[in-house]
Amino acid sequence: MQIDKTTLADLSIFHSEEELSVVNFLDHTQTTGGRDYLYDMVAKPLSTVEAIEQNQQTIRDLIPLTDRWPISITNGTVMVIARFYESQINKYPTQPNIISSFFYKLFNAPDFSLTRYTISHCIDFVKGMTDISRLLKENCTSKQLHIWAERIEMLLNKGLIPEMGTASKENLPNWRILSYADFVRSHYKNQFFELIDIYSRIDAFLSLSITCNKYQFSFPEIHKSAQPYIEASALYHPLLQIPVAYDIEMSRDKNFLFLTGANMAGKSTFIKAVGVSVYLAHLGMGVPAKKMQLSLFDGLLSNINVVDNIIKGESYFFNEVQRIRNTIEKISDGRNWLILIDELFKGTNVQDAMKCSSTVIEGLRKMKNVLFILSTHLYEIGDSLRQFNNIQFRYFETSVNDDQLVFSYQLKEGISNDRLGYLILRKEGVVELLEKL
Repeated sequence: MQIDKTTLADLSIFHSEEELSVVNFLDHTQTTGGRDYLYDMVAKPLSTVEAIEQNQQTIRDLIPLTDRWPISITNGTVMVIARFYESQINKYPTQPNIISSFFYKLFNAPDFSLTRYTISHCIDFVKGMTDISRLLKENCTSKQLHIWAERIEMLLNKGLIPEMGTASKENLPNWRILSYADFVRSHYKNQFFELIDIYSRIDAFLSLSITCNKYQFSFPEIHKSAQPYIEASALYHPLLQIPVAYDIEMSRDKNFLFLTGANMAGKSTFIKAVGVSVYLAHLGMGVPAKKMQLSLFDGLLSNINVVDNIIKGESYFFNEVQRIRNTIEKISDGRNWLILIDELFKGTNVQDAMKCSSTVIEGLRKMKNVLFILSTHLYEIGDSLRQFNNIQFRYFETSVNDDQLVFSYQLKEGISNDRLGYLILRKEGVVELLEKL
């Protein structure tokens, strides 16, 4: 699925403040390598139903194993093993015995101390990977997990590794420590790094499984379709602590959603909730919804947080126009797209914005291969759009109780007529401050 940096930022898939990002929400990895693979995976939404379903099955298979996962493998263990190969260590004795290991420890105390510490972690890692291979082969149907399990088993069946997998690290004689170290260092480097790489990949998938299990995400049904569609019930934004759920249904015949409502009523949150869920679905990830069905999308683009460019001398409105132009050029390829637009043409006067918005909407709604969700404060243009059968009208209602704004965050059918700007200005004390000037 095609996506650009602007859309990734608009949906907060990645964010400069990491705790505000979707990827941080998904991150339950235990290792640095696992985190790297997770971020790479999240940055690359998939383009085929087959690849998505394979990821779904992998994540599903790992969910019941999250509580049984080997705890002997930690990020510290992986780091100790990796650094062992970078360390300068005096050569170990050939076929070490009690006497040669005694003298090695005597004359190379720092090297021996590092070696003993590393072998202890190697044993933990080997035992952990043995348990993982067994767990995956006994409990999983995912093709990818079976490939990894068999590869782990093969790599663990080399040289002294099976012996290390049954060794007690607390009672190892010095000569055995040196034997293991010599084999690991001289004959098993590539294999150890491959095992670490496999574990990192599994760690990334396990992180997504933990998220699905913790928040009870559901796995969407996704299909290759000539026409785009989305059907979701109880869909919500995953980053909200107390989210409100929405139902949404869009198809070729109802491919344009015209969204209105006051500031803070929930328009932006709704738009982002839909975008995030569609994005997660194209990772093979579960989604924050009770149920979701959707078509495979070829691309997802947003127009939410447009900014001006002082250096280039480009105004906010100019960049809005350029973003719309670039979007139209991209989605004219006949493929399936989801387009999210929040508050179109904020950078010009109201009359100009109304004319520009009407022109753009009346043009975009002709594109049957695209689903559009567009929010606006320009309620007045809604009446002229009612003639088009493929445009849905939804709004977020806001009420006033004792001069206080009350937001229900419920999505209703129709067009909002709220005019609350002055009330907010007065409520926040701005009017009073101005009167005192």
